[in-house]
Amino acid sequence: MSKPLAGKIAIVTGAAKGIGYAIADRLAQDGAELVIADLDGGALETAAERLFAAHGRRPATAVGDLAREEVARATIETAVTTFGTVDILVNNAGGGIIRSFLEHTPETLRTTIDRNLWTALWCCWLAVPIMKRQGYGRIINLGADSVRNGLWDHAAYNAAKGGVHALTTGLAREFAQDGITVNTVAPCAVNTEQLAAIAVKFPDLAAKFLSVIPMGRAAEMSEVASMVAYLATAEAAFVTGQVISVNGGSTML
Repeated sequence: MSKPLAGKIAIVTGAAKGIGYAIADRLAQDGAELVIADLDGGALETAAERLFAAHGRRPATAVGDLAREEVARATIETAVTTFGTVDILVNNAGGGIIRSFLEHTPETLRTTIDRNLWTALWCCWLAVPIMKRQGYGRIINLGADSVRNGLWDHAAYNAAKGGVHALTTGLAREFAQDGITVNTVAPCAVNTEQLAAIAVKFPDLAAKFLSVIPMGRAAEMSEVASMVAYLATAEAAFVTGQVISVNGGSTML
């Protein structure tokens, strides 16, 4: 049986571990050739070896801070040089500095915006011209359900992810007739190492995060990856400009 992403070239940022790795693994399972990018070169190499062992195809890798234009450019160029094009861009790189607003510093505020918004902006700005020329592209951004529900200690993070949500709708309308769809997948709390660390250090806060989810649990990484995988397919051709929550019901409609 043919795989839905066979012959497609996908970039997944922040793919060394966690949700990004789960997304890369799912896209490879569905037949895509991968470029995986991350700030942590050692972890990225480990991820590439794991993906090769699992799927028999070794991803190309790109190391560096994607909040810098030159690093994002080198990542896009890696895909073009290695595979000839970019069909799918998954802007997963990010990570919140989760603390109450007045406990932030100028440095943590800048870092939060850089990690979550500038990474997506640069990669989109550099990938869209390629997709426009070929008349095909799938951009899937990772947003946050906390933008919609105003989760505790997430104000600065929501400022960055809210920008990602807005970037999604603007690009979707601008390039709707170029064969490019742009969507955001917005998870709630996800069962990652980061959430586990919060649960150990701040158990009451972790319990509050889960308390807004009617299903009473965090999402599994594979559940987030499955939505990304669908939006990456040709089958999702008429879905664009959407912020799709994978959230166990924590926000509805």
